[in-house]
Amino acid sequence: MKIEEAGHAALGVTAALLAVLLLLGLSLQLGWRKDLARWPHHALFFAVCAGTLAALVLTLLVGGRWWALLPALALLLGMTRTRPGRAGHWRLALACAAVYVLGAWGAW
Repeated sequence: MKIEEAGHAALGVTAALLAVLLLLGLSLQLGWRKDLARWPHHALFFAVCAGTLAALVLTLLVGGRWWALLPALALLLGMTRTRPGRAGHWRLALACAAVYVLGAWGAW
């Protein structure tokens, strides 16, 4: 597999993980799941951050527009400054998802 294909795969896998993370977060926000979903939610968050960083590095190695993923990574890392269950947390999560989609499109 070429580095460019690996970068595209990292973008796709991270997008899928982000979608699962958002759905799990939504279930937590709405109170459908409580205790059992918290640690998978945090594990998925870590995986999304790592996948975004991996896609950024792979895009950098092929000379692509790696900087398009920087805002998404910054917003993801800023998620730790918000309080779970509060409106600011889910609003920032939605902003992260939107910025990631735009960044992935730009980096592709």
